[in-house]
Amino acid sequence: MSRTERVELTVLCLVRSGDEYLLQDRVKKEWQGFTLPGGHVEQGESIVDAVVREMKEETGLTVLNPKLCGVKQFPIEQGRYLVFLFCADHFEGELTSSEEGEMHWVKASELSKIATVDDFTELMQVMLDDNFNEFQYVVEGGEWKIVLK
Repeated sequence: MSRTERVELTVLCLVRSGDEYLLQDRVKKEWQGFTLPGGHVEQGESIVDAVVREMKEETGLTVLNPKLCGVKQFPIEQGRYLVFLFCADHFEGELTSSEEGEMHWVKASELSKIATVDDFTELMQVMLDDNFNEFQYVVEGGEWKIVLK
């Protein structure tokens, strides 16, 4: 059995300001709804540099000292898709949106009133609860299941 596999590297970032989260109303059909901004890590780019770049591209903000707070993963053809999950409480710049979707500050207490992506609750659980570090999709009997660790 090979110890190597094809891997796609991506990042997501939970930007917080007080009791508000910065969410993107994603326009792409796959994973549609309110979610965290993020994107792919470029070849040769550090993971931290990728999250700073992606936040600048999608939100107009420069996140300062983003902290790794977990990982999300799921199987892809002959490999896995890895999402490094970051949190950032400090940032600078002017908020803008991108072609990926409109950016909105949403109060934590209002999250249940908006249409989030399907796995948003579990994603936030991994990012905010110190008892979890990993969000993994596993395929069992042809069905996708979420496992939090």
